[in-house]
Amino acid sequence: MRVLFVTTEMDDFIRVGGLAAVSAALPRALRLWADVRILLPGYRDVVEQFTHIQIVGHCPAKAEMPACTLGLAATRDGLPVYVLLCPQLYDRPGNPYGDPSGRDWPDNDIRFGRFASVAAELAAGSLDKNWAADLVHANDWQAALVPAYLAWNNIRIPTILTIHNLAYQGLFPKESLRRIGAPEDSFHIEGLEFYDKLSFLKGGLIYASHLTTVSETYAREITTPELGCGLEGLLRRRSDAAQLTGILNGIDESWDPRVCAQLAQPFAPGDWEGKQANSDYVRQQFGLALSRGPIFGLVARLVHQKGVDLVLAAADEIIESGGQLIVTGSGEPDIEQALVDAHRRRPDAIGVAIGFNDGQARRIFAGSDFTLMPSRFEPCGLSQMYAQKFGSLPIGHQTGGLAETITDGETGFLFDRPSTESFLGGVRRAFATYMAKDRLNSMRRSAMSRSFSWDISAACYNALYRKALSS
Repeated sequence: MRVLFVTTEMDDFIRVGGLAAVSAALPRALRLWADVRILLPGYRDVVEQFTHIQIVGHCPAKAEMPACTLGLAATRDGLPVYVLLCPQLYDRPGNPYGDPSGRDWPDNDIRFGRFASVAAELAAGSLDKNWAADLVHANDWQAALVPAYLAWNNIRIPTILTIHNLAYQGLFPKESLRRIGAPEDSFHIEGLEFYDKLSFLKGGLIYASHLTTVSETYAREITTPELGCGLEGLLRRRSDAAQLTGILNGIDESWDPRVCAQLAQPFAPGDWEGKQANSDYVRQQFGLALSRGPIFGLVARLVHQKGVDLVLAAADEIIESGGQLIVTGSGEPDIEQALVDAHRRRPDAIGVAIGFNDGQARRIFAGSDFTLMPSRFEPCGLSQMYAQKFGSLPIGHQTGGLAETITDGETGFLFDRPSTESFLGGVRRAFATYMAKDRLNSMRRSAMSRSFSWDISAACYNALYRKALSS
């Protein structure tokens, strides 16, 4: 079974959010069953990391989308990666979606329209003469038009679209239809039109053979007005037709504190001195005062969705109760600034590192006693899984993947509303547990013994692929 996995992020090369971790781990877990090949845009960070890229095909210009070249390379462990080479679209500073100041690139419609159209041609076998796909697995709005381009070109290949976060939809003015070479008659309520705009994501929701999202709870939540982002009617229809499936993400095997080389000191369940050595290390790294109180970590994209404002609102009580806060991540400039300001007010108790570094994130999970996840919604979430493996008990809002992966009172704490008071209820329970060391250590052991292997998820995807192919 030949599967083309279409994504705009992959941990090996470039990361903005959880999509990168999924794109690195899931295709590798699927190699047991399938010839999986990845397609990535040729960002500077991607191209620079390959020593050799073999040119396998050329795409002529289409509508306002420039001509481009398709290259084939491989990861160090031999996973084939196609790279879409088009420097004028992808060789830019900033992140995959926006400029260094955080603004979206104004031509993102062309950048990801070109990407999706090339994916469709590659899948059909018209670009690499040695390979074509039996099935396409597209991810998020940037790849959501792959099923649409296949349909517009009358190519019958089954497609899976995974929604990692419904809030990001790829909305553009109607004129984008012409710019990306989409047929005029696709702009209507049963097509790409969404409140008089063009929605890349809706295109995928309409045209894909099957939809998945990253937890069963989130699959239910997005069919409701509260979390359906205006697309709940369409998603409810697809769910009722058994065409929407929730499959929980996993985490890779490197999240094991016994062997993780990036920690200040490796440790196993029960080795609380090793855990303490990591706490001492991160306190020192962030310039925090010596303390016998707990460390609360926050490793997240710094956006409204993640409830960072709730953490800021709770900070005074956490500190007055003897706790300390360590935060790392990047995101919305006003949230970043609010965290920097909080650190300046209390440098002894609040450590902040704007930006993301994998080693530092691992050390924060290992050194913290609790991990804060007051997300307003959370399709799956990975931090709560990483945290549990590293003995940091998550405090999470009972939503999406958090509800499925945190066992309340056993491996972490759940609270029921995304409000400061409800969140503080979880924090107070954590403090009470911290004071009862036997209970704390029992919960740590339970958390660290959890398995979040990709094997189960990959088997579910494999079954879904086979079903899509057979129908």
